[in-house]
Amino acid sequence: MNITSQMVKELRDKTNAGMMDCKKALTETGGDMEKAIDLLRQKGMAVAQKRAGRTTSEGIIQPYIHGGKLGVMVEIGCETDFVAKSDAFLIFAKDVAMHIAASNPLAITREEISEELVEREKAIFKQQALDSGKPANIADKMVAGKLDKFYSDVCLMEQKFVKNPDLTIQDLLNELIGKIGENISVKKFVIMQVGA
Repeated sequence: MNITSQMVKELRDKTNAGMMDCKKALTETGGDMEKAIDLLRQKGMAVAQKRAGRTTSEGIIQPYIHGGKLGVMVEIGCETDFVAKSDAFLIFAKDVAMHIAASNPLAITREEISEELVEREKAIFKQQALDSGKPANIADKMVAGKLDKFYSDVCLMEQKFVKNPDLTIQDLLNELIGKIGENISVKKFVIMQVGA
């Protein structure tokens, strides 16, 4: 199939990947736009995994204030100050800060959620399942599913991105790492609200 410049532009607009990467993905997938998007996302994840162990000692602290009543500060780390000043990195940082303000996560990853809170949630989910008349073995399976849902609601990296619910924040991060070629990490965040 002939890959047109319009097809490459459309894929680039959808993924923010480089022109050559878009052309290569379209060529590999025979011009199938959806498969090309998936291929670019997989490559971004592969690059992210390769870079995961690298130190992110540069970066920025990105603030976001909503209506003077809600404020967020998030630290996003990267490997070099050059990347910390790049447009793609700054846009990502602003998007994450805005997302945190909108979604109010409790932690960045599930490992940061306290064991006490997890056990309390498990007990509530199990009791709900048992109260609905489910046998204990089915109740345990329901608890596992509800716990995954709980994590996706309260862990930043598992939350659906407010601007594009097809992507999680982790997906967004993997795409950026794939595009930039450096390890990038969300290090910490703080939420402040008037009267809270």
